[in-house]
Amino acid sequence: MPYRKGVTTIQLTPSTRDKLKDLGKKGESYEQIILKLLKAAKK
Repeated sequence: MPYRKGVTTIQLTPSTRDKLKDLGKKGESYEQIILKLLKAAKK
């Protein structure tokens, strides 16, 4: 994967990745899923 300015990488176990994927909607990125979770956690 080429370096992209302003993008970082986080390490997740496959199990955690799959749980995130299950929380998202089709076509939703991991970034979108995580942002949605962060917003819900602030409430």
